Amino acid sequence: MAEDVKEESVTSNDESDLVASDGSLNNKMLTEGSCLLRRMEICVAEAEKRSGKNAVSMQETYTVYLVETRPMDTIAEGRNPPPDSLWRRYSEFELLRNYLIVTYPYIVVPPLPEKRAEFVWHKLSADNMDPDFVERRRIGLENFLLRVASHPVLSNNEMLYHFLSKEHGWKEMLYETGFQAKADSRLRALSATFRVRSPHKRLVEIKHYSDGLQSHTSQLLRARTRVADRLYAVYKVHGNYGRVFSEWSAIEKEMGDGLQSAGHHMDAYAASVDDILEEEEHYADQLKEYLSYAEAVRAVCRKHELSQFELEMASQDLISKKQQREELATGIVRTFSLKGMTNKLFGQEAPEQREAKLSLLEELIAEGEETVKEKTAECNEHAEKAWADIIHFKDQKDKDLQEALINYAFMQITMCKKGIQVWNNAKECFLKM
Repeated sequence: MAEDVKEESVTSNDESDLVASDGSLNNKMLTEGSCLLRRMEICVAEAEKRSGKNAVSMQETYTVYLVETRPMDTIAEGRNPPPDSLWRRYSEFELLRNYLIVTYPYIVVPPLPEKRAEFVWHKLSADNMDPDFVERRRIGLENFLLRVASHPVLSNNEMLYHFLSKEHGWKEMLYETGFQAKADSRLRALSATFRVRSPHKRLVEIKHYSDGLQSHTSQLLRARTRVADRLYAVYKVHGNYGRVFSEWSAIEKEMGDGLQSAGHHMDAYAASVDDILEEEEHYADQLKEYLSYAEAVRAVCRKHELSQFELEMASQDLISKKQQREELATGIVRTFSLKGMTNKLFGQEAPEQREAKLSLLEELIAEGEETVKEKTAECNEHAEKAWADIIHFKDQKDKDLQEALINYAFMQITMCKKGIQVWNNAKECFLKM
């Protein structure tokens, strides 16, 4: 699932060459149109459980992940320096992703692995401290970094570089960007979804597609969970064959050796299911990634709906102000308007008042026209960039899901062949009795 090329890591010794005197990054590492992953090798090497006090001075246990980076040019030159490394918590990965979502609202930002296990079969632990779950999450976090670092736009973000190279102080730099103030509230986005009048047709289709992708992926994961439960039971039941054959062999002379050998084959077959289902979890994690990707696609569509809604509100406000100007200029006021009722009750305004209001309206209309122009450009730009990135996402999705499903089918075929081989071995044992 991860990209084939590895991103170049920035070592602390070389950092002075990469950071300009004003603190900005030189073009050596961040070059528009050239993904960082081609210049830096990145991996999340290991996970470690730690204990400490949280923000409210309560003792807590948490997991940290070792992020290692190494410049690709040192590898190409035949040198193999030790990688730069730093520890990150899952919450720091979340913070980075939230920043990218706000900064690049038109990009389908790769999702993080699940924080807590979902779609688990009954023998699999749902504990987020379970070693197997932590290992799968480590793989998922590495995949997230590789996807971001291979994206032509996201990979050139300065905060991504700081996340990979600065263990301390990067969060303060992130907060200084003010990205939190730009984040749209869920209520505001939901309001725009229901009130927008002219949504972008192609993005509406993509939003509906993402709904279908999420629905079908979740159904597939639920079906796989049920199959895993039953498969586990079927394999473990074969252990009963092993026990019966072994006990039976104790009272047989001619048949004893054959029965005991067959029992060993059955015991081995029953025990093999644990490794099989653990391997299956990795394929399930790939499906879960695209379950989360569906939400990331919807987030891009919702952002455009919000921009479109703001454009429509600005356009409506501009129309209203132009109507007010026309009423003041002509003296013809709508009968049932508030202005009309006021004039009937208190008489017409003095010419000086009318001129002052006309002057103010002209200023407001000029501002409104500029706002509509800006919002129109913003909407068009968002739609154009979002569509291009969604096409990129769909190409990636087709390739990734095809690979995952083929490998899953191959694993099932291999598993069935092993079952056939076990029974062939048992048959040979019986023939020798």
